[in-house]
Amino acid sequence: MRYFLTRREPPLTRVLLIESGSRSLLEKLLPHLYDMWGQEVSIDLVTCYAGLPEGFPAQTRTFHVSDYGSPGGRQQLLRLLRERNYSFAGVICSAEPIMTKWKWFLALRTPAKFFVINENADYFWVHRDRAAIIRRFMLVRAGLAGEGAPRTVGRLCLFPFTVLFLIVYALAVHTRRALRSHTP
Repeated sequence: MRYFLTRREPPLTRVLLIESGSRSLLEKLLPHLYDMWGQEVSIDLVTCYAGLPEGFPAQTRTFHVSDYGSPGGRQQLLRLLRERNYSFAGVICSAEPIMTKWKWFLALRTPAKFFVINENADYFWVHRDRAAIIRRFMLVRAGLAGEGAPRTVGRLCLFPFTVLFLIVYALAVHTRRALRSHTP
């Protein structure tokens, strides 16, 4: 991820979209991107779905994550993406557990200016001036904002005690069973 510390934008060469959410989001966003950058901009896609989203040109370069599942596959995909010299990259963060590991791996390692696409097909740029928005977005996604925050914090605090109780209970049950099986 580049350009986090500055508002400066790189010269437009190519755009990478990471489809880690509902396909309909990119279909809604694509016309806006073409309005902003023009129809001649080259947009590539990293996806786990078959085919292209509606509205994408047939010459769109598509990278299917299933093709890079072998050992060393992630590094191979990253090398291919770096060779293509992307100016901008968009990643869907729509509270759907689709391509989560791939999404964050590519977001952190791809040298491009990133924007985050939410479940409404809105987006915001990832740079330090947007730190408050990014922090709020992450708190909402983690369940630590709004009325549910105290409940989530309580669950996090109780989790170690719950695991400890379950371990002690299982140990007691198995010990009793072992002692009963050995008594005459």
